[in-house]
Amino acid sequence: MRVLFIFLDGIGLGENDPAINPFARAKMPNLNQLLEGRSLLKDSAPFYGDRATLLAIDPSVGVSGLPQSATGQAMLVTGINIPAELGYHYGPKPNPEVAAFLSDGTLFSRFAKAGKKSALLNAYPPRYFDGIDSGKRLYSSIPLAVTKAGLELFKHDDLFAGRALSADFTGAGWRSMLGFPASPVMDSYQAGRKLVALANEYDFSLFEYWASDYAGHKQDMETAVELMETFDGVLGGVVEEMKEERHLHRTQVQVGKSADELLVLITSDHGNMEDLSTRKHTNADVPAIVIADKTAREEFTRGMKDLTDIAPAIWRTVMG
Repeated sequence: MRVLFIFLDGIGLGENDPAINPFARAKMPNLNQLLEGRSLLKDSAPFYGDRATLLAIDPSVGVSGLPQSATGQAMLVTGINIPAELGYHYGPKPNPEVAAFLSDGTLFSRFAKAGKKSALLNAYPPRYFDGIDSGKRLYSSIPLAVTKAGLELFKHDDLFAGRALSADFTGAGWRSMLGFPASPVMDSYQAGRKLVALANEYDFSLFEYWASDYAGHKQDMETAVELMETFDGVLGGVVEEMKEERHLHRTQVQVGKSADELLVLITSDHGNMEDLSTRKHTNADVPAIVIADKTAREEFTRGMKDLTDIAPAIWRTVMG
């Protein structure tokens, strides 16, 4: 079975309080339908539905202090309790101690050694690579894991050729912020369908959405609501494309061909945007949304309690 991991940076499960929580305000009909009337709130988990599962998982992993990005993301791709190994949470970018865990033994490096095809589906602009090459910018944990596995990060030509997606899903930011007026742009629903189409080319793929964390740190309710309503459009496209792929899978099986279905995971590294009363991260549990058939979801989420359980679940799902 293939796995698509949609990583939403800085998303926790918060209270049903529209004064501080964008998820209590945002109109997210696709998510609500997937969760059978529920919203992405603390009281909604755990949920086991016909099409999706929602769990609340712990990003603190028994270590004091607020969870941070570098160690949280590193746990997601290694399955190792890195804060416990180091004695602290760390972020936003990996220090040498965190980076050491990402040099080998990540999902990307392990799948490469096992002959499986994996990718980070984000396209990065030229100035990102200029910053890395000059030493003015550091890789965050996920791109570092990708490069250490010997895989290439997608560039602007990959975006233009349809081999990758913009970090804002739609590509609008490449025109308005990055100076690429001819950049391809799609609506959020189309982006969701494209994301699944790209994921179907790999055994394991990951898409990193970091804008949610920025909105949380800025305590910007309007932007946070807008971002989550855009993501809901993406989710609608994801679900529709999965539905069509599932129909194709069944057709192929009926004619004696082998075909793998796709499991989609949506989770985060720490809380932040769900509580705009603070600029800091929170100690809230983070959501783990799993979309697949019921049997696959039950196996994937078996024993899942914290961030260290994500990588092992992805590994056993892909490896069968």
